[in-house]
Amino acid sequence: MESSIKKKIEFYCAYQERCHYDVSNKLNKLGVFGDEVDEYICYLIDENYLSETRYSEAFIRGKFNYNNWGRIKIIRELKVRNISEWNINNALKQIDDKEYEKKLNKICDKQIKQISGSSSEIRNKVIRRLTQKGWETDLIIKCLNRPTK
Repeated sequence: MESSIKKKIEFYCAYQERCHYDVSNKLNKLGVFGDEVDEYICYLIDENYLSETRYSEAFIRGKFNYNNWGRIKIIRELKVRNISEWNINNALKQIDDKEYEKKLNKICDKQIKQISGSSSEIRNKVIRRLTQKGWETDLIIKCLNRPTK
């Protein structure tokens, strides 16, 4: 292993949580391919720079808390990064169902206030926007049908 690449990839992983997919792409950009990529990834795992469990937990926390993503979009994005089903399901346990519903209600109310038009237009736009953010349609409809205070 080349020490300059090793230092770069260590810094890359120390800066923020990464997954194997991200590290492989970075190594490819640095001119490392094939079995050498696996060698670097094994080294990073052994030195605790790289952990898909840690990555998936951090990813879910960030996307849920700061980007207001729903479970569907979070799962889809983690699958794109080749994160295992086990890691995804394990990390999703961080999101409490009550918190999830509370956040959806808050986002839903905010969307309703921002959109103008007839009630059916507002409803359709809210459903479309929130499904794009990965929220489950049945929960969105439940939220829209709840009695207003």
